[in-house]
Amino acid sequence: MNAFRRLALGVALALAAAGAAYAQAPKPQWDAREGDFTVRDFRFRTGETLPQLRIHYTTLGKPARDAQGHVTNAVLILHGTGGTGQQFFRPQFASVLFGPGQLLDTSRYFIILPDDIGHGKSSKPSDGLRMHFPKYDYGDMVEAEHRLVTQGLGVDHLRLVMGTSMGCMHAFMWGEAFPTDMDALMPLACLPVPLAGRNRMWRAMTIQAIEADPAWKGGDYGQQPLQGLRTAADLTAIAGSAPLQMQKTLPTREAADKYAADYVGSSLADADANDEIYYIDASRTYDPEPDLGRIVAPVMWINSADDFINPPELGIAEQEVKKIRNARFILIPASMATHGHGTHTWAAVWQDHLAELLKASAH
Repeated sequence: MNAFRRLALGVALALAAAGAAYAQAPKPQWDAREGDFTVRDFRFRTGETLPQLRIHYTTLGKPARDAQGHVTNAVLILHGTGGTGQQFFRPQFASVLFGPGQLLDTSRYFIILPDDIGHGKSSKPSDGLRMHFPKYDYGDMVEAEHRLVTQGLGVDHLRLVMGTSMGCMHAFMWGEAFPTDMDALMPLACLPVPLAGRNRMWRAMTIQAIEADPAWKGGDYGQQPLQGLRTAADLTAIAGSAPLQMQKTLPTREAADKYAADYVGSSLADADANDEIYYIDASRTYDPEPDLGRIVAPVMWINSADDFINPPELGIAEQEVKKIRNARFILIPASMATHGHGTHTWAAVWQDHLAELLKASAH
């Protein structure tokens, strides 16, 4: 499992924005369909192009159409850094939301789960281009998501855009770039300001650790630069930590030491250094703050108080939410029910707020 995939899953001890345990998850009762949408000659914001950009996706349920043929029940759910759409099949998310009578019942909704550029089965550096892959950023990723939804799946309006961690940041960008294309927005676990301070620092340290490893060789390595990846895994474990959960599940020195060793070992199993550098650095241009006033859809924005990546003591959310005309910010207090940054994937913690949003935005 990739060190950054485990995080965004919201596993008690992992960071869901950079996610390690995003590995393929079982889809027990879900009638999931997977596919690939290819964008030809995709132009990135750097000016670079890719002859064929592949965006992989999974869908649940079926689209419902009105008399004019427009899809009325589509829900777009966006994953975190290093993750894939498969993370949302984890029981703490899918078993709470997707079942019969639940809030996103797949017999009523058409659920769209993309793998973003650089992630999962979508086009990424490790496909062969390595560090010659275009230097994508969040703007490129959101554009590709939009093309998948509108051109690939024929959906011109979304009932809901929901995103976790990086997907949370993308949700704010969707609200600004396509303000009338959705009925509601639910960003989970992020802030709508440029990444700076500690949040940018630990990401920069992660990239620097990989690039400083002699085995990295400018990205043209024969074997993965494990020294750098080990440091990356260590930083990720701390960034994704949930203090109360860790104290409970690792109550002794021996338990904590064993977890640290096991975590790093499993994190290195399928990590790719170039992919990790790219998807961590993709946030470098993120800055939705100046255009928050463009968002018109109702917003239910949720963070948790034990989130290392988006610490509440910064007071940023309380200031920024005032710039969005129809938004509510919820800070979930730290408890044994929260999971640090990964609380975004534990739907039982915040599903009542989702219910409130869906009701308020119904028409």
